[in-house]
Amino acid sequence: MLYSINDPQKGVIEYQEPKRWLWSLVLLLILLPILAMALYLHVGSAWALLIPLILTYMLLPVLDLWVGVDKNNPPEELISQLEQDPYYNRLLQLCVPAHVITLVASAWLVGSQNLTWPVLLMFAVLMGIYSGSSINTAHEIGHKSTKRERFLSRIALAVTGYGHFCVEHNLGHHRDVATPVDPASSRMGENIYRFALREIPGALRRGWQEESKRLGKRGKAVWSLDNHILQSYLMTLALQGGLVLLLGWQLIVFFVLHNVFAWFQLTSANYIEHYGLLREKKDNGKYERCQPHHSWNANHYVSNLLLLQLQRHSDHHANPARSYQSLRSFEQLPELPTSYFGMYVLAYLPPLWFNVMDKRLLEVPHINGDLNKVNIAPHREDELRARYA
Repeated sequence: MLYSINDPQKGVIEYQEPKRWLWSLVLLLILLPILAMALYLHVGSAWALLIPLILTYMLLPVLDLWVGVDKNNPPEELISQLEQDPYYNRLLQLCVPAHVITLVASAWLVGSQNLTWPVLLMFAVLMGIYSGSSINTAHEIGHKSTKRERFLSRIALAVTGYGHFCVEHNLGHHRDVATPVDPASSRMGENIYRFALREIPGALRRGWQEESKRLGKRGKAVWSLDNHILQSYLMTLALQGGLVLLLGWQLIVFFVLHNVFAWFQLTSANYIEHYGLLREKKDNGKYERCQPHHSWNANHYVSNLLLLQLQRHSDHHANPARSYQSLRSFEQLPELPTSYFGMYVLAYLPPLWFNVMDKRLLEVPHINGDLNKVNIAPHREDELRARYA
């Protein structure tokens, strides 16, 4: 589709959105486990259930390296037209029932097929990793302004039982990002497992605190159906609890593992998105406004299509209301060496992560080797300052 405007200073500005129809590939990513389940039923081999994981964590990083990065930016003058095009929002909203369908299909497989316990546990972990993308869908919809879209975000979060996320993310993380007080911003020298133990309970606590404040300002009780977190939790209870009652108690084990690994997928994304980056504290004690260089960025073409440009995280934090199709790339940003799926694997191996990312962090242009401009883990500060003095 061609977008155009007649600018008084610049004349006619035109923009052809090159990825318009390719965005629908996100639905393929969400529904891919169903294809793996169908193949498993056809061939009878549990290895078929691993296909989505293999494609995501092995093939996708290779595709990203082969296809390369996407430096295309929509003109600023045409952003409003892109934002108002209903196609992108409709596609995003279709992702919500797709997540629910995939979850129900996986529950049916566990409840109706005589899976061995090793296969069931493996499948629960696999589906948890995959359902983590429902939090990404909720993240994108949760930044919208209408009640309908906010409600859809709570449905998406119900898939993994992470109902506090949108409240915590919008009201807490975006305010505190890239500061020592943010549980969702990882610190230099902090491995992902230590970060998870700080981030998951810290985000839960902050989500409830922010929702309590929001309801208090409106004269509403915290323990009421006006509570957006409780709404999502009740949806989880209805969805997952109903499937347990319908298909059998073994789904309790499945859903516990499924939910925990879905949460860890969000933790993995949070870990790599702001590692070591720090906003400057002003004389009045407040932190500077979040800038694009306070987030790690990745422009890999294929994975950005499948992740709704989550990897253009720099523009997202600088402009939180901007939709996925309108996010831009900038020069002189902290750049990840590969896409998120490759970075996840790197993060799960802390010595390798530190070896790659600590030097890269210190080479970020606005840091330029100055550890005073880095968010450092307190338990390793003396060691890191001695090493990189």
